[in-house]
Amino acid sequence: MKFTLSWLKEHLETEATLDEICARLTMIGLEVDAVDDKAAFKPFVIAKVLSAEKHPQADRLKVLMVDTGNGVPIQVVCGAPNARAGLIGAFAAPGIYVPGIDVTLTVGNIRGVESHGMMCSEKELEISDNHDGIIDLPADAPVGTSYAAYAGLDDPMIDVNLTPNRPDCTGVYGIARDLAASGLGRLKVRSTPKIAVEGETTTDVKLELDDARLCPGFALRLVRGVRNGPSPRWMQQRLMAIGLRPISALVDITNYMTFDQGRPMHVFDAAKVKGDLVVRRAHDGETVLALDTREYKLSSSNVVIADDNGIESIGGVMGGEHSGCDENTTDVLIESALWDAMNIAKTGRSLGIITDARYRFERGVDPEYMVPGLERTTELVLEICGGNAARSKVVGYKGYEAKLVDFPLSEVKRLTGLEVSADESKSILTKLGFSVSGSGEHVSVSVPSWRPDVDGKADLVEEVMRIHGVDNIKPAPLASHAAVNGKILTTLQIRTRIAKRALSARGMLEAVTWSFISTDQATLFGGGSDALRLANPIAADMSDMRPSLLPGLLSAAQRNSDKGYGDVAIFEVSGTYESDKPEGQRRVAGGVRRGTASMSGSGRMWSNAAKGGGKPVDVFDAKADALAVLEACGLPMGNIQIEQGGPGWYHPGRSGTIKMGPKVVLGYFGEFHPKTLEALDVSGALCGFEVYVDAMPEPKKKATRTKPALELSPFQSVRRDFAFVVDKAVEAGAIIRAATGADRRLVTGVNVFDVFEGASLGEGKKSVAIEVQIQPADRTLTDEDFEVLTQKIIANVAKATGGVLRS
Repeated sequence: MKFTLSWLKEHLETEATLDEICARLTMIGLEVDAVDDKAAFKPFVIAKVLSAEKHPQADRLKVLMVDTGNGVPIQVVCGAPNARAGLIGAFAAPGIYVPGIDVTLTVGNIRGVESHGMMCSEKELEISDNHDGIIDLPADAPVGTSYAAYAGLDDPMIDVNLTPNRPDCTGVYGIARDLAASGLGRLKVRSTPKIAVEGETTTDVKLELDDARLCPGFALRLVRGVRNGPSPRWMQQRLMAIGLRPISALVDITNYMTFDQGRPMHVFDAAKVKGDLVVRRAHDGETVLALDTREYKLSSSNVVIADDNGIESIGGVMGGEHSGCDENTTDVLIESALWDAMNIAKTGRSLGIITDARYRFERGVDPEYMVPGLERTTELVLEICGGNAARSKVVGYKGYEAKLVDFPLSEVKRLTGLEVSADESKSILTKLGFSVSGSGEHVSVSVPSWRPDVDGKADLVEEVMRIHGVDNIKPAPLASHAAVNGKILTTLQIRTRIAKRALSARGMLEAVTWSFISTDQATLFGGGSDALRLANPIAADMSDMRPSLLPGLLSAAQRNSDKGYGDVAIFEVSGTYESDKPEGQRRVAGGVRRGTASMSGSGRMWSNAAKGGGKPVDVFDAKADALAVLEACGLPMGNIQIEQGGPGWYHPGRSGTIKMGPKVVLGYFGEFHPKTLEALDVSGALCGFEVYVDAMPEPKKKATRTKPALELSPFQSVRRDFAFVVDKAVEAGAIIRAATGADRRLVTGVNVFDVFEGASLGEGKKSVAIEVQIQPADRTLTDEDFEVLTQKIIANVAKATGGVLRS
């Protein structure tokens, strides 16, 4: 939202400086995005041409002697046709930057004659597009003084970055109201003008809509005998200062009302309107040629204003070319209407139209200003264009029913920590236009028509806080907990942080991917239900809430590969969605490795070969990552079970499922199915995992930062090797569990160190060799003790897997 300082002061009586105004705007929530103090125009001075002689080497050029007020004439070469002795205009000396032509002047030599500056045109000073001659000022213009001050070009421009919930500040008047409420001046309240009317508005308005909310009100007035010439200089300057090009008086007036009052208006050429105006839904396939000279194809979701000729305007978005005003317009119909904010937003988006009117209507304009806005626009038309106003017509509008909010004044202290008295709170709300009734700690607050964003007591607290001053909130420490080292974070929050640290420590980089994916990708990874499909997606390929982190991570890995970084190890700990219910959101730690990005390093290097580096990542890399997360989160790893296979997006023979007990699934890992990679348009050696952080059982012991006592056995540990012949289908994990369960007090570790398959073992058999670590705790074991334990291990493995000790 852009406006000039003088424009603001038309509505705000204040002595505050530009810096003070900008600081206050930001402090009350209207953040100042940019300020142009117009310093570029300050060097230009008013100068008088003393003489104008023909250039000796050019017929169209003249050599001027110019008086800039210091008594020393300056020679200037000029090609303007109106350059003459006695002309008073704007002069720019060498070294000055001319914004209209984006040039910094130097001393020039034009066909053998030096030129020490230039006399400027209106285009060169960005006053208008006129470049036919230099500026010609009245004879009483003060020579030697600042031209910017004389012409009003030194008026600073302020650009406020409005949040979408402040439609009341899309007009300069609304911004002035907020500043006045903050104590920076007095708001100049202007009463609704009284228009002398002659006759009736002959054009009727009909609302033919199946939903009255689409157009809650429509006001119309006929003005006869107007003259549509250029708008006044003051209006043109204000519009140009905020980046709008003056067109004609009638169009400029509607643009001025849009920015001055936040009230978009529209004018029809009454002679081009045939019959009555009808507000209706467009017919599917109906077209309209809009004021931007583009033709738009409409649908029944778009609301239009039509007459017997067809569509004349896209309601609340843009007018039509056919009924637009031009220099021949003599009678106009001034429209002031209300439109449904959601429908305007959808229409503008579907048609790709961005206008100042749409910007305001989709945020919500003041319904009570519909008729006063028509009166003010009529007043400007009569002042600038002349004519006679007919009696206005208002249809459909049923008035504004104010929202009442029960407001406990103590909420200000509870929600913000600010000590604001009851009287000050009520005073702030009153200055902002709220009506406050009642006494004591509970009051009833009536919300004004221009504040659709205020719904409850928290919104009122925000109003009091921002006007009282956010800078008045003193920093204070959080209240101390009663218990020493009291737990602040939840277990899920703690494990989320731990999972991130664990994966980072394994050389993986954290990624943040979109929570939205395409329907095809969602279906591929077990989702795709209608409940998780977005009603208004930001893009066609972001239509569904993700059921898995893997599609985003795989796509990110491929993008890195496409840019030459093929060895990628990335992870994300975030939410996935199984349903649209709160319990359907999961907290998942997922990761993907690509190329040779294993724990031992990536890429080809001679030293990596001996460590297993340089080879493509596989299922065991993904398994190690998944188990590292579980271990870091404090799960008892002895109770973790690994089963072969996983969901359909993993390779069936190179994937696994992580469980704790028969029912609790903690996650999956593995290499990806070739069809999955093909569907995602991803290639290369890839493995990944997902661990459900929210599925991990709560720790049984109370959380503490104190480490348990270190207990070391004084007795020597012993390692024994066993090789069992089992069926090929038997998992090594089953052998490990059986061996561990032989005596959990003595057996402290079991590792697989060899797998052998051969004809000597028999058809469908394999040999799995394990190393068992035995750690006595209270005495040295005898040979008999080892023999008993050995037989238990052999018996347990035989019972669990059918394996026999290899001879």
